[in-house]
Amino acid sequence: MSGAGFSDVRRFTEVDSTNRYVLDQARHGAPEGLVAVADHQSAGRGRRDRRWEAPAGTALLVSVLLRPVLAPDQLHLCTALVALAAADACQRVAAVRPDVKWPNDLVVDGAKLAGVLAEADGSAPGGPPGSTAVVVGVGVNVSWPGPPGVGGTSLLELTGTAVDRDQLLEALVGTVADRRPSLDRSDGRAALSAELAARCATVGQRVRVDLGTSVVTGTAVDLTEDGHLVVETEQGRCEVAAGDVVHLRPAVDG
Repeated sequence: MSGAGFSDVRRFTEVDSTNRYVLDQARHGAPEGLVAVADHQSAGRGRRDRRWEAPAGTALLVSVLLRPVLAPDQLHLCTALVALAAADACQRVAAVRPDVKWPNDLVVDGAKLAGVLAEADGSAPGGPPGSTAVVVGVGVNVSWPGPPGVGGTSLLELTGTAVDRDQLLEALVGTVADRRPSLDRSDGRAALSAELAARCATVGQRVRVDLGTSVVTGTAVDLTEDGHLVVETEQGRCEVAAGDVVHLRPAVDG
């Protein structure tokens, strides 16, 4: 397995959640670089604790442990780093280049290829002073596009060719390791933030953002340095820190 510092790869035929496993290990002092990968998750989760489950062996289900020293408003860069690494891995292994749909999906022509979920615990022991344990999980649809009605796709559907999950895992972990030093430098963090904005499929789109208690509709025009989505509405610009985004099709005249 390539990727210095990310060589502790623990494999499971089935686990409730790779994120849950790695976060538990972090709370017991596991060092940065722990990786968990499973053929099947019995209690996989997406945003807002939604259940996410794929048939065994059809997705790359992997979580990695990072322990960066970052301000709270910079922790979103951990998610960005792993999301971009997953996109790089898809391009390298399958010649598929996904974009990032804010806040945490990889999409190809609007169809969801992967989801990314980060969980943090600043009190977990074992890291450098001032560090935060951040677990970032990725689920890439390798041979199954997801349940009907979710607008998903898979690497198999996009390429017509079976993709080896181990090759995809190696490419993803290696790219995470290569990108990891960027979190420790101000110029690296700025470059990561700029790359995320450039790869964000949401910027430039008409969007509807469900905030849970309200809805924002307008045009996504930018990402801030702290990862917020800037939406131009009829009432003016607003920043959205978190929410479920729907890309709206433009109205057709006539």
